[in-house]
Parts: sequence; structure tokens; C-alpha cells
Amino acid sequence: MQSRVEGTPIGAEPARTFTRQSRVEGTQVGAEPAGTFTRQSRVEDKLIDSEPRRIFKSQSRWILASREELNGTPIAWSEICGSECIARLLSRKGFRCAEEIENFLRPRLSSLSDPFSLPQIRAAVSRILAALDRRERIVLFGDYDVDGVTSLALFDEMLRAYGGAPELFLPLRMEEGYGLSRESIERCLEKHRPQLLIALDCGTSSVAEVADLKKRGVDVIILDHHEPKLDVPDCVAIVNPKTAQCGTEYLCSVGIVFKLCHALLKTRQLPGFDLKSKLDLVALGTVADIVPLSGENRILVQRGSIEIARTSRIGLRKLMQIAGVHPPILPDDIGYRLGPRLNAAGRLTTAEKSLRLLLTHDESEAAALAAELDQNNRERQDVEHKILDAAIEQIDAHFDAARDAAIVAGARAWHPGVLGIVASRIVRKYHRPAIVIGFDENGFGKGSGRSIEGLNLFEALNRCADSLDKYGGHEMAAGLAVREEDFHRFSEAFRTIARELLSEEALRPCLRLDYELAFTDLDVEFLRWHEMLQPFGNGNPQPLFLAREVEPVAPPRIVNDKHLIFRLRQGDRHRRAVYFDGVANQLPPAPWDIAFRIRADEYGGETLVAMQIEAVRQAESGIGEQ
Repeated sequence: MQSRVEGTPIGAEPARTFTRQSRVEGTQVGAEPAGTFTRQSRVEDKLIDSEPRRIFKSQSRWILASREELNGTPIAWSEICGSECIARLLSRKGFRCAEEIENFLRPRLSSLSDPFSLPQIRAAVSRILAALDRRERIVLFGDYDVDGVTSLALFDEMLRAYGGAPELFLPLRMEEGYGLSRESIERCLEKHRPQLLIALDCGTSSVAEVADLKKRGVDVIILDHHEPKLDVPDCVAIVNPKTAQCGTEYLCSVGIVFKLCHALLKTRQLPGFDLKSKLDLVALGTVADIVPLSGENRILVQRGSIEIARTSRIGLRKLMQIAGVHPPILPDDIGYRLGPRLNAAGRLTTAEKSLRLLLTHDESEAAALAAELDQNNRERQDVEHKILDAAIEQIDAHFDAARDAAIVAGARAWHPGVLGIVASRIVRKYHRPAIVIGFDENGFGKGSGRSIEGLNLFEALNRCADSLDKYGGHEMAAGLAVREEDFHRFSEAFRTIARELLSEEALRPCLRLDYELAFTDLDVEFLRWHEMLQPFGNGNPQPLFLAREVEPVAPPRIVNDKHLIFRLRQGDRHRRAVYFDGVANQLPPAPWDIAFRIRADEYGGETLVAMQIEAVRQAESGIGEQ
């Protein structure tokens, strides 16, 4: 018999529709009444204080995608899609038939694959149900990022619904480090004496640690999505899609936990338990972990965003209030507002506050925890900015763009909890893979790395493993441990490997434009088709459009000393546009070519097309196509 997650289409929720053209969109010159700059639209209100986005520098090459031939193909695009632009964007995704396009545009939970297709999941289900029946001591051993914390919260609620009483354990980032470290295991065993330990978002590389647990009489199940090395732990089950060709390698850990919950419900029904309502946690972890929003992740995040908007979690509602997040929930709301606050505590101290926030039923506790996480996030930003400034000073003293294909920076007392964010900022600034390492007073270093397209970071670290104590991660992000005396050797090896693997083309930053639009194309009907491509993120990037020969009507309004709000004109059409961090970018003489994205916005109670500028350059006669 199907569990409640099966057979329930996402379409059960009314689709967002734009049935009435707003007054702003229906006019030409003078589209906005005088004085409208005194009040912010929803887009400005929601995003003006968000985390920094990627900045495209003026020297980036602008490359406009070539126009595909839509006629004469097996797919009748004119019958499927009412927008030529959207049809061309869809055609680039490689769909083979109209049914695949329909499933993409209207994803449904009923399209999710059988959870038992995941490797070793049957063994995990059997052992967990046996532990529940025998009332064994179960410990859920998590990680301190959003994926790890949401995985813990989801599986805790699942096991408690079955009558279990699992203990929840989070490692201490500074004292114990990531995952199943010997220090964290000792503390866990001393505190909880587990008979069954379920590792969530960690464990795939912990061969020795799991062997030690087995010797001490503890059964281990691993639910993880990190890259496996040659040897994997010998335990009850490793439910990791990357250990087998199962077609869902893109899932993060909370997605895997969701599939395990589904498998448990298919094996043993639990009347009254609504697994769909837990998709708020799945969406949070999936977006925050920056895994591809393709395949089933697209379904989980779209439906999960609906669940966030109507969540019954008092802690999440309080966090949304303090972060200024309002429905409809988009991946940007998670990635730039909710995710950083949930991550902040685990980056600086312990993720326990984030976990309690997601599980609490007490309104006063929820409000206090949300306020604490918001403050932790501000403190995290301060620490991050100081380390970033120091790292840039160190890099600029030695970096040669013509010579260096990668960047490695390190120093004592750099807080390991923010190094991944600092590495991301460095990648954006220099367009190079970056490793940032902080060393303690004993010379032991912990580092984080981020990559660019063309370099598999995990494989690159694998090739210089002899200079590292340990490492792990993914294609685009990784963590490592290295001793101070090995820093120079590792740095040289990593830069050499990056030079071998990255082409000159990959090292040149470029701005890839998806389609050229005129201001006259931007109406609510086009917006409706555009929004059907949501959710945007890794693996499904938001389209980047080009508009030529654009001029400012008046000087821009400056917001928060760094953002610009324009009224722009192209021909006889005016448009309002936001340029984040625009103050830091010198504007060229008009007229301009602009690269921009769009989204739905509300202004004065009406729906309109909001423009977000990503880059500006002086208007040119031609832009290279590919």
C-alpha cells in the first residue's frame, strides 16, 4: 500500500498565476508614477540585505547562446510552450519527448523513484525496524551544516512517530572536527552507549572509525552523499547513491533520509504521519548544500518550498520573520537568508541551536533561538570579512593570473567555520579554484576548498593526498586537514595539478547569456512561462538575458551604500531595475548593454516583472555567439 507521500501531485497546490496585466506593465513611457522611488518593491525589500551574489567583472567575455532550430524536430514546441524564448531554453536541456518536458514544467511527487532503488536501503530498513521493536539505544550522529541538521531533524521525527526515542548527537566543530572523528565517537559512546549508530551526512570515508565501533559492539548505518574512496566502511548498510549506479547520485543527505523514511513507510505503515509535510526540511538542506536541482531534487525543492511557506514549525516561522522571508519561497530565500542563519551557529560553535529551532514546539524558545541565530550570522559575517581581507592581501602579494591556475591561502587563527565561505568569495573574485586553510597553535590545519567549472576538486585532492592528513567532499567543494610543515608542498602540488587539468579557456571568466530580449517582451505572460522553469539553482541556473541599447532615465538611487535602483529606457519603454553591489562597479558611458535576470514582484498590490541587473557594459554592435 502506498504511503502518503506517493500519488500526491505537486499540482495539488494552486499554481501561481498572473491573470491580470499590471498597470505598470501595460504602459510605455512614464510606466511608473512620479515619486515611486520612495517605497521599495517586494524584490528590493526581500533581497537588499542578502548575502553577496556573484559579481561579473567588466573584463568578462560576453557570449550569447546561438538560437536553436525549433522547427523540424520531433517535439512540437509551439504546442507545448507559448514563448519562443522559453521553448529555446527548454530545448537546450536535451529532452527527448513531450512527456519529459511536461514532467519538468509540472513536477509531481508521484514521479519520485522507488526508494528501494537506493543501495543497501533494504538492510537499513530491516535493522532500524528491528532496533525499534527491541527498543535499542539508537543514536543519530549528524553534521553541523544545514544538510546535516535537517537530516537529523527529519529522521528524529520519523523514528519518534514509530515510538522510538533516538538520541541526537552533533560533533563539536572546533574540538572534534567533521564526521566520525575519534574524539566525537568517544564522547558519543560515553554519553549515550548506542547499540545502533546512524551516521547522517558523514561516514562514507570513516573506514577505521566504523571498524572500531564494530569491535565495540555498535552497529552502524551510514546515510551520506559524499564521494566514496577506494575502501568504504564495513557496516550494516551504506545508503549512499554514489557507491552504486542508481540514478540519484545528485541527492544530498536529507534527500536520502527522505527516501529512507519513504521506504520505512512502505514497509510498515504509519497512519496519520504526513511525510509530505516534512519536505520543508528537505528543501532547506537540498538548496543550502548546493547540490544540483535536477531530477528528483527539482521535485523535492519545489514541493518543499510550498511546505516552507505554510510550515507548522514555529522555529522556522520565527526565523523567516527575522530574515524577512515571505511566500512564495524561492531557492534564493533559502540560499541567501535562511541557510546562512541556520549554518551560522555550527560555523562558530555548535549547530545545536539550529537543530533545536527546527524541532521546538515552544514559541518563546523559538523566538529566542531565531534571534540568537540571526546574531550568530552577523558575528559570522564579521569573522568572515576579516579573514577574507587578510587572505586577499596574502594572495595579491604573490598571485599571477597568467601563471597560477589555482589559489591556496592559509594562516594561523583563521576560524575553520567560515573558510568555505571565504574560499567561495575568492573563487568569485579571481575565477580560480581556491583552498583556504586555518592553522591552530600546534600547526594543525583545517581547510575548505571551492572550485570552478572544469576542475573536479575531490579528484584534484586525491592526486595530492600524500601531502594531506585527510580530505573529502565533492566535485565543487571539499574539506581537508594538513599540517603546517606540509603546507608549501601541498600548495605547490595543488597548483600544479590545477594547471594540468584546467584549460586556458576555463581560466577566462565569461558571461554566458541565454537569450536576447527587448523591454517589450517583458510582460506577465512571459513571466508566467519563466516561473515554470523554477526552482533555479545549481544544475538549473536562472536564465541570464541580454538587452541592448539601454539608457538610464535619471541618476540611480543608492540603497544601503552599495546597491543601485534604476529607471531604464529602451526605445519608448521604461523599466525599473535593481543592480546589487552596483556602487562598487564603475558604470560606463551610456547607452549600455545589460545582462539581467527577472522574477515576479509585487508593487502597490500588483504583480510585475522585476529586473535584476548582473552586469553592465557600453553598448556594442555585436556579442559573440557560441
